[in-house]
Amino acid sequence: MNKVLLIIQREYVTRVRKKAFIVMIFVVPALLLGMSALIGYVAKNNQELSSDQVVKVIDESKAFEGKFHNQKHIKFEPAKQSLTDAKAGLQANDDLSVLLIPADYAKKQVQIFSKKKPSYQLTEEVEKQMNSIASTKSMIDHHIDTAFLNSINKNRISVNAMEVTATGTKDANVGTTMFVGIACAILIYLSLFIYGAQVMRGVIEEKTSRIIEVIISSVKPFQLMLGKIIGVGLVGLTQFGAWILLSVISSKIAGHAFSGPGSPIAGALAVIATIPFGYIMGCFIFYFLTGYLLYSALFAAVGSAVDSETETQQFMFPITLPLLFTYLLSVTVLFQAPDSPLAVWLSIIPFTAPVAMMVRIPFGGVPDWQLGLSMFFMIAGFLFTTYVAARIYRVGVLMYGKKASFKELAKWFFYKE
Repeated sequence: MNKVLLIIQREYVTRVRKKAFIVMIFVVPALLLGMSALIGYVAKNNQELSSDQVVKVIDESKAFEGKFHNQKHIKFEPAKQSLTDAKAGLQANDDLSVLLIPADYAKKQVQIFSKKKPSYQLTEEVEKQMNSIASTKSMIDHHIDTAFLNSINKNRISVNAMEVTATGTKDANVGTTMFVGIACAILIYLSLFIYGAQVMRGVIEEKTSRIIEVIISSVKPFQLMLGKIIGVGLVGLTQFGAWILLSVISSKIAGHAFSGPGSPIAGALAVIATIPFGYIMGCFIFYFLTGYLLYSALFAAVGSAVDSETETQQFMFPITLPLLFTYLLSVTVLFQAPDSPLAVWLSIIPFTAPVAMMVRIPFGGVPDWQLGLSMFFMIAGFLFTTYVAARIYRVGVLMYGKKASFKELAKWFFYKE
C-alpha cells in the first residue's frame, strides 16, 4: 500500500508543479468567461455584422409585386431585366441575389440565385414574407377580413413552465436547465478523454524510455498502474476544484458589479441560483471519478500494449466509441427527452452513463432506483475494467518491438502469473 501511495504522490506532485498546470487553472476560466462574453456580444450585434443584401425580384405570377418589405440588411427591388441578364449581373456583386417566382408558384419551385451560397437569414426572410403574402392573398380571395385576423394574431400567448415540488411551486427554468445539462455532458466527455489520455501517454513514455523496467523491479505492475491512475485523477479533481472556486468568485464579483435594477447579469445569476448545484456537483464528481477510473484503466492497458502514440488508434476507437456515441446523442436528442427509454438505458450502462446521466440530472426527476442502479453499475464497471486492464498491463509493459492486436491482448489476459 505504501508503494501505491508513493506512486500516487509522484504522479500528483510532478504534474501540479508544472507551469502549464498552474497557468491552465487561471487561463481556462478566463477563456470561458471571455468566450461567453464574446458569444453574447456577437449574438446581440449579429445584425450589425451582416452586409447589406439586395434581392432583385422577378415575379412572373404578379402576386408579390410591391409587397415585399425591406429589412435592416435586406432590400427588395423589382428586376427590370430578364432572368438571364439578372443572373449575369451576379458575377460583379457578392451581395446581390435574384429571386425568381414562377407564375404557378404553388406547384413550381421558387428559386433564389446568387454568386455565393445565400445566408440562412436571407432565405428564411424571403420564405417568411412570401408565405405571409400568399396567406393574405388567399384570405382576401375567400373574402376573409385580414385586418381582424391580424388584430387577433397580435395577442401572443406565452407559456411559463412551473415545477411543483414538496415545498411549493417554482419556475422550472427550462432553458437554464438545458444549458447546464449539455454543459455537464460536454465537460465530463472532454475530461474523461483528457485525463485518460494523460495516463496513456505516461505509460508510453515510461515504456519507451525503459524506465518501466527499473520501476517494475520494485513494485508490481498492478500497483504501478493503480498509482498512476489515482494520481492523475487527483490532478483532475484539483483542476476542477480550482475552476469551480474561481467561477464562483468571478460570479459573485460580477453579481455585485452589475447588481443594478434590471441588470441582465444579475438576472442571469438569480436564475442560475435556482439550480441545485450542490446535488449536481456531487453527482458530477461521482461520475467523473468512476467514469475516469473505468476508462483510464483501459487507456493504461492500451498504453502498455504499444511502443508509440501513433499505434494507439486501432485500440482507441472501439474503447471510446460508446462515449462518443452518447455525447453526440446528448447534445442533439437526450436533452430534449431526458426521461425517454433511450436516455434511461444509456444512463445505466457503465460505458455510457457518465455522459447520459449528467444530461438527465439537472432536469430533476431521476428516480432514486435508477440513480442507485447506475452508480452500482459504475462501481462494478470500473472494478471489472481495472481487473481486465491490469492483466493486460502486467504483460504489455515489458513487451517491445511486437505489434499488438486484439487477439494478442486476449492471450496476455490469460497468461498465468
